Amino acid sequence: MVTYSEAGVDISLEEQTVKALTGELSETLDYRNIIKNKGHFAALVDFGSRAIAMSTDGVGSKILIANAMNKFDTVGIDCIAMVVNDILCVGAEPIAMVDYLAVEEPDPEIAKEIGKGLKIGCQQAKIAMIGGETASLPKIIKDFDLAGTGIGTVSKENIITGTDIQDGDIIIGISSSGVHSNGLTLARKALLEIEGYDVTDKLPTDDNITVGEALLEPTIIYVDPIMELLKSNIEVHGLGHITGGGFSNLKRLNKNMNYIIDNLPEPLPIFQAIKKAGIESKEMYHVFNMGIGFAVILNKKYEKQALNILNKYHDSYIIGKIVENEDNKVIITANNENIEL
Repeated sequence: MVTYSEAGVDISLEEQTVKALTGELSETLDYRNIIKNKGHFAALVDFGSRAIAMSTDGVGSKILIANAMNKFDTVGIDCIAMVVNDILCVGAEPIAMVDYLAVEEPDPEIAKEIGKGLKIGCQQAKIAMIGGETASLPKIIKDFDLAGTGIGTVSKENIITGTDIQDGDIIIGISSSGVHSNGLTLARKALLEIEGYDVTDKLPTDDNITVGEALLEPTIIYVDPIMELLKSNIEVHGLGHITGGGFSNLKRLNKNMNYIIDNLPEPLPIFQAIKKAGIESKEMYHVFNMGIGFAVILNKKYEKQALNILNKYHDSYIIGKIVENEDNKVIITANNENIEL
């Protein structure tokens, strides 16, 4: 069985690396008025009656698929999505971003295509791209790397931290469009190396699309449905962006809860194809979103109202519930298997 670590990405080592880095930086939080221990997907800066939310992320190895297909007009959407979706998780409305494009060698045509995707992403997120940096870094960068940093704003009284999550709350999952921008290293290992497919081959589980097209499918930007939800009278207890780490992302929201997920939709064809390469179920749910790109946690009394809002934008379902427990686990039941993350 192939794991993410064997494919080249060790999540555990990444977590240790992040702790080592942030451990050196934690005292800097005292230099300014930072809202500590509140941001789980985005950081928060106190700004009077409001808070500024900040997040940064990149496209990752999805760029290798773009290179293989010589198609660069969608990775900009992914860059926007990975940042603004995180900002949403603290209840903030994304406002603006700056981008960082590092290249091995300048190529105006590729830059223009990347810009097209960034523009579409900004339109979907309703944000401004107010600046950025392009750097030529031969011997450091191969091809290019794309990342961005975004800000949003939220009234301090409306910050969503996950502390309001209660026993019996429901978990609503909003559908993803595919792999999004996480787990591409394992996906490439499974489909292109183990199974030996080319990006131009038909996806074995869906002959209406090629392997490359399925892997390059842009990340969904969830700004419209989540902002409509937040502006309603619904009390939202938790918001989670299902990215790297899969469903274990939910554990960030409240460490005194278990997240019982027992009503997931059938995995998308791209995930079915990856699993056929010999990836264990637990690894799949620990790496990929498996068809659910965003999670909303709230009291069951808001179920119908919330689903009416979310389903206007993307297929949304009740995928599970909250059970108070200091074990802080995600317990998934899928295809007659029980998986703990």
